[in-house]
Amino acid sequence: MQHARPTALLAIAFGLTAALFDTEPLWVPAATLALLAAGSAAWVVLGARDVRIRRTLGARRVVEDEPVTILIDVSAGRIGLPPATVIDPLLPAPVALRTGAAGGRVRIEARFGRRGRRALSLPRVVVADPLGLATRAVGARASAGDDEILVLPRIEPVVAAGSGGEATRLARRGPLAAGAETELDGIRPLRDGTPASRIFWPAVARGADAQERFLATGSKSSPLVVVDPRGGASDEALDAAVRAAASLARALAQAGGCSVLLPGDRRAVELGETLAGWGHLHARLALLTASTGPSLSSIAQRRGPLVFVSARMRARMPQALGPAHGALRVLVVPGEIPSRQAAFSVAGCNGYLLTGAPGRARRAAGAARETAA
Repeated sequence: MQHARPTALLAIAFGLTAALFDTEPLWVPAATLALLAAGSAAWVVLGARDVRIRRTLGARRVVEDEPVTILIDVSAGRIGLPPATVIDPLLPAPVALRTGAAGGRVRIEARFGRRGRRALSLPRVVVADPLGLATRAVGARASAGDDEILVLPRIEPVVAAGSGGEATRLARRGPLAAGAETELDGIRPLRDGTPASRIFWPAVARGADAQERFLATGSKSSPLVVVDPRGGASDEALDAAVRAAASLARALAQAGGCSVLLPGDRRAVELGETLAGWGHLHARLALLTASTGPSLSSIAQRRGPLVFVSARMRARMPQALGPAHGALRVLVVPGEIPSRQAAFSVAGCNGYLLTGAPGRARRAAGAARETAA
């Protein structure tokens, strides 16, 4: 009751003065002020008693900078709404409701520019009397999951360097998969239709059962995206690295499949062309912090192409991820590496092709140029 109490105190002061000094004219303002204070307080208490407020979220998850609709519904009793306004942190200014109506609705189109979990303060309805002497706030009741939105990192196009266009799909023979040449993986019994170039001739020469060499396939040769959120120069650098990782993972998955290794995981998450499991991975990327890094020991000798996305600006791969058997390594950082030419850019980051075999490096760079063209 913001102003009703001072009004009541003023009425009491007029009444005491009238009684002490026997000044009858002062009884009129004393009574008037007392009636105003009491009437205003009663108006607000009765009007706010039946007011109910409910908030409905259009989505529990939303991508950065995409709009999400939030509805605030206000209902009143049989006497209708008293003068009232809706207050919410997402509103630029309080919104007045129509007096006497059975209820009202406020629609908010909110956007969130950064990923992460966003806790929403509960909206309020401030009820007041026509003179503004008394006010009372009615808050919404908190319900499970209704006060939180998960903001997901946005997906941005992968742009090949010098192409001037968008590489909306990274083909299997594109810049990130150019070095995914198969490697000798082991020996197994010979199968019908095996080319002579893959027959294990030493076994045949010894008179043993015919055998063939088989090559690394599947998860070993598909691209692996490794995310290291540590050491970023700023929160913006970390967010850029996470957006780049999400964009690359989705593009590679749609191009034939890939896997993603996040901090805290010992095994990579597999993503196929159907994007099964993408929703869970996207949510984990939204909550990624710079507190821990990925486990590199299990992937140090990986033969397939490896994409290392770092929030920290670095010029080379971590020592544990040096090229294995000449396999392609791609370093993605939020900035430009001096004296190196980026193969592509994505979400404010640049990707650089690295490999331990010069010949393969030339082939990878050539494939990158062909894909860009």
